[in-house]
Amino acid sequence: MEWTGARYADKPNVEVKTWIDAAPERVWELVSDVTLMPGMSKELQSVEWLGGVGRPSVGARFVGLSRHESFGEWETTSTVIECEPPKVFAWAVQDPDEPSAVWRFRLEPENGGTSLTQWMQMGPGRSGLSFAIDAMPDKEQKIVFVRMREFERNIGVTLEHIKKLAES
Repeated sequence: MEWTGARYADKPNVEVKTWIDAAPERVWELVSDVTLMPGMSKELQSVEWLGGVGRPSVGARFVGLSRHESFGEWETTSTVIECEPPKVFAWAVQDPDEPSAVWRFRLEPENGGTSLTQWMQMGPGRSGLSFAIDAMPDKEQKIVFVRMREFERNIGVTLEHIKKLAES
C-alpha cells in the first residue's frame, strides 16, 4: 500500500495490491462487474449501468450512490475509460476530461493466479472534498491525507472481498 501527493492539485493517488489464487479471467468477471462493488464497500451504496449497458466497454456509463458520515450522500456518473479484458478496467468519475477521480484495476498473471492492483487518483476536477478544502484552505494537506488513508483502507477491504469471491 502506498499513496503519493499532499495537495488536491497534486492529484494524489493510492495503490493497493493483492495476489489471488484464481485465473485473471475469473478475477476480471468480478472487477468489471461494477454492480457487485456496493457489497464490498461501506461508502458505495448502489451502482447502475446507464443506457441498458450490461457489461463494460470504453464509453459505457454508470451511476453510483455513495454515503459518508462526514460528507452525507451523493450521486456520481462515471465513464469507463479503459477496458481490456482480462488486464485493465478503469473509469473516470464525473467529467472524463476533468474527472473528480479516476479508479483502475490492473490484473496480471502471477504464480498460477492473479496479481490484482487497485489504484485511484483524486482530481483534477472538483469533488465533494473540494468544498471542505474551500472552507478550510489552511487544513488542505490534512484533509487530503485523511481522505487518502480512508481510500487506502477501503481499497484493501474491496480487494479482500474480491479475493474471497474469486477463490471460492
